[in-house]
Amino acid sequence: MAYSGKHIFFDLDRTLWDFNKNSERALRILFEECGLAQHIPSFESFQKVYYNKNKALWHAYSIGKISKESLRYERFRSTLKKFQLTDESLIKRFGDGYVDLSPKQTALVPFAVEVISDLKQMGFTLHIITNGFQEIQGNKLKNSNILHYFDTITNSEMAGVKKPHPNIFEFALSLANASKEESIMIGDSLEADVEGALTFGIDAVYFNEHNENVQDKIHQVNHLLELKNIL
Repeated sequence: MAYSGKHIFFDLDRTLWDFNKNSERALRILFEECGLAQHIPSFESFQKVYYNKNKALWHAYSIGKISKESLRYERFRSTLKKFQLTDESLIKRFGDGYVDLSPKQTALVPFAVEVISDLKQMGFTLHIITNGFQEIQGNKLKNSNILHYFDTITNSEMAGVKKPHPNIFEFALSLANASKEESIMIGDSLEADVEGALTFGIDAVYFNEHNENVQDKIHQVNHLLELKNIL
């Protein structure tokens, strides 16, 4: 592809900020601090249950079936219940502790800083569009020392809707004072980032890190470094 626009909109989690690695770090700290090794066979067994519960509840949150507050605690309540742990104080400690610890972790996707730094030097204006919680996503960017690369940050709480809803893209472009023709979206979610952007009417690049089969017409990269060759 040959992109001649000016504005590049990035997703944050799993596109720039290494969500899986950072989440695991935060969960390990809480697992150890709360003494769960006495009650649960291994951290890995805990993490596996949590991953499945969290994924299902995030989907429910994304379609408006549960609230942000419910998601924060229910993912740990349902996980711990699998191991016969029902202490509400423990659930609250996990829910609040994860929200505090997770954005303090600073692992980024390989070459994220190099790529966004080079794109900035090439004259592009960079932005973020994320479905994550407002207070958490800002801290992730600050703690990872990449906030200064981005002119605007749009999250779903500000926009009132989540990707792939067209209104969040409309909100982001308005905030950035950008037109559809000069904008492009880059993200790891085929549905939320790519299909959402294309439906709205802006171009998109799928960060296909795991090399999944996708339609030929969809622009994709398997590594962030490839962005510099196509933008």
